[in-house]
Amino acid sequence: MSDLLAGPADIAAGLAVHGADAVDRSARAGLVARDVPARLAAQDPTLWGADAEAAARGRLGWVDTHCRSRDLLPQLAELAAELGDLDHVVLAGTGGVTLAAEVIAGCLGRPLTVLDSADPGPVRAALADRPARTVLVLAGPSGLDPTTDAHLRVWRQEWQDAGPEADRHVVVVAPPGSELAALADELGAVLIPTDPEVAGPWSALTAFGLVPAALAGAPVTELLDEAAALADALDRERDNPALALGAALGAAAAGGRSTVALVPDGTGLDGLRHWAGALLGAATGGRVLPLAAESPDAPGATGPGVLTIGIGGALAPGVTPGVAADVAVNGPLGAQFLTWSYAAATAAAALRVDPFAEPAAASTDAPADPPPSSVDGAVEVYAPTGAPADLAGALRWLVDGLGPDEHLAVTAHLDRFADAAAAGLRPLLARGTGRPVTFGWGPRHPSHTDGRARHLQITGAVTDDLAVPGRPYTFAELQAAQAAGDRWALAGRERPVLRLHLTERAAGVAQLLDTAGRTRT
Repeated sequence: MSDLLAGPADIAAGLAVHGADAVDRSARAGLVARDVPARLAAQDPTLWGADAEAAARGRLGWVDTHCRSRDLLPQLAELAAELGDLDHVVLAGTGGVTLAAEVIAGCLGRPLTVLDSADPGPVRAALADRPARTVLVLAGPSGLDPTTDAHLRVWRQEWQDAGPEADRHVVVVAPPGSELAALADELGAVLIPTDPEVAGPWSALTAFGLVPAALAGAPVTELLDEAAALADALDRERDNPALALGAALGAAAAGGRSTVALVPDGTGLDGLRHWAGALLGAATGGRVLPLAAESPDAPGATGPGVLTIGIGGALAPGVTPGVAADVAVNGPLGAQFLTWSYAAATAAAALRVDPFAEPAAASTDAPADPPPSSVDGAVEVYAPTGAPADLAGALRWLVDGLGPDEHLAVTAHLDRFADAAAAGLRPLLARGTGRPVTFGWGPRHPSHTDGRARHLQITGAVTDDLAVPGRPYTFAELQAAQAAGDRWALAGRERPVLRLHLTERAAGVAQLLDTAGRTRT
């Protein structure tokens, strides 16, 4: 990394990108020849071709949403003061709308409880933590999806004895005119509208990211200031770190290095790699495979076909000795959000894909599962037709079948806090197979959108379920339906899926880690 830092860099507003030109020295020149910097800064919707123009026309507001978001600051300050006695902030939402707020709060050291799945464990934990002093932030791009509806219902039941003041416990963040905005009016809750020209993971610096973070006490004005300071560089051909990063991403993918390992460099902002990965995956239509690695020397973070990018908050990365990244991105969080958004859009332009295409949603109307193929300790194995029935054999079948352009995608529909050890499967499988392995928590990780993967889905038994008030199902049943919907969607795409169900979660996770550690290609 020291050699990387000694080389040329693009620097603006305290954010530096090192090593980008070394990926492909001609990549930036090609983008400049197409006038990409100026056209993107001017929000030109024709950058990605005629087929993408209609969608892009209403989705480029992220370029300057940091300016419009300043209008929110007086309302946020007033709301934070009004709700000052509610010191437990719970954010409920799905589909990635919670990612940016979680990153902001985590990177800036502010407490924020995020509920983005139907697993009853985190819901019970949140309900037990100062319910009378909780403000529930409901966030969504349109209507109230079943998971967020369940969160709202269980909290309203908790507050049902609070009387007419219960509505002050709810804040809704949604686009104006949406079903969720109408619900806010019905509830008598505060509605904070989102920027209608920004959607999905691009919305970090809109109300989706700022409202929960501000209520949790994060200095969101500083984030907007940091983004604004960088914005002046976006139309430059040089000293434009966002252009340099986008050129490197596009060139790497076009040149066979389609796996992008995002690694923490030891200078903070560790959680940013999860948001940046979600953005890159969505913006490049699967041409870039983002891999959030645990450390710079983690299995799969380096190697052939991999572009390794170190992410941090300072200009002097402190990485593990002897481990080199290809590119280093260092600077303040607000500038990082704008840099990665611009870079993702630029990489999409280089690869000539539509960065705003909407993936198909998974169905929750899936057929019933057949009996397990086998039971091994605390693990039920649901092996596809033609695969070995036993745990070790089925897992080996899954990884041995990986084609040259495929990777293994592990999705755990579990409690990402109590069952956090399950994430250890990623490095173990990557070390044992020498192949790209991703890991995500369902349903925040939309595995059904990935067309180049073989899939390992992990589900788990629930011993302390929770009813959804006013609905004919429980949280565990809703979670099981979502996992089944993902499997059904993958089956429709003819992607191989191995499901492993943990009949006892702690024992099952330990058993999976042991089996994965013994898996070799």
